[in-house]
Amino acid sequence: MWLVVLGALIGLNEISRLNKWIALIMFTLVPIVLTLFVWPTTAGAGSSTGTWFHWVKVYSALAGCLGFWVIRYVKGASNNKYWLMFPPLILALNITEAVIRDFQVYSLHGVVDGVFMNGGIWNIMNGVAGILNIITISGWMGIQVSKNKQKDMVWADQMWFWIIAYDLWNFAYVYNCVSDHSFYAGLALLLSCTIPAFFIKKGAWLQHRAHTLAFWMMFTMSFPAFVSDSQFAVQSSHSSTALFVASALSLGANILVFIFHFYRIKVTKRNILTQEIYVGLDKFEEVKKAN
Repeated sequence: MWLVVLGALIGLNEISRLNKWIALIMFTLVPIVLTLFVWPTTAGAGSSTGTWFHWVKVYSALAGCLGFWVIRYVKGASNNKYWLMFPPLILALNITEAVIRDFQVYSLHGVVDGVFMNGGIWNIMNGVAGILNIITISGWMGIQVSKNKQKDMVWADQMWFWIIAYDLWNFAYVYNCVSDHSFYAGLALLLSCTIPAFFIKKGAWLQHRAHTLAFWMMFTMSFPAFVSDSQFAVQSSHSSTALFVASALSLGANILVFIFHFYRIKVTKRNILTQEIYVGLDKFEEVKKAN
């Protein structure tokens, strides 16, 4: 079932890339129907997805998808610096939401909103890693629309090492705050956008991330029992050691990216607000050349 979830998310992402009308239906009509007729019942109070975080997360993910849709398909948007500010802002907002939740869970123990919590120092460690991840977002003025028929939103400065640091941080967040969901909402969901970013459409990681996150949130808000009570559920050990190790890896990776990020700024003397930082690196130039 893990492979089915992974394949479904990658497949839905590829379908959403086909053209602007398919994407618009997937990210407007479908969630409107779910909001009116499904989620009030399945994601209400007492449900494992009935928290403020899940509701904010699904709509912020959908907002990201629609904002990226505008950049990709509305004439002139990709050349408007104010529209280009949207991707880093929505990304930072999503990370901030999770950082706040990590800090909240630090003091929680036992079942809260249907989810078992084992708060500890690992929540603080991972919250700090998330803050470092936000600080190292760069090169947003270099966001462009690809020349292929899919018109993907490409962000060359979002390098592979930043993506891996993000993945480690996000997995640790899910493991810390919704441990019993982490087999799917952590591991499968993160790979569903990282695999396309590395092997299908390079440079479009944030677009892949927004789409797959929106699909997963819509699914889990509609079928919350899938990851908690169904025959396919995979429970976490809730081991303090495992929680600490996951957050330590996250913090270590983000510290390394943070150090390299500011080393590049010092060496290249580039402006982090108006210029791309990783110009000249092979993977950066590969993405630029392809688009």
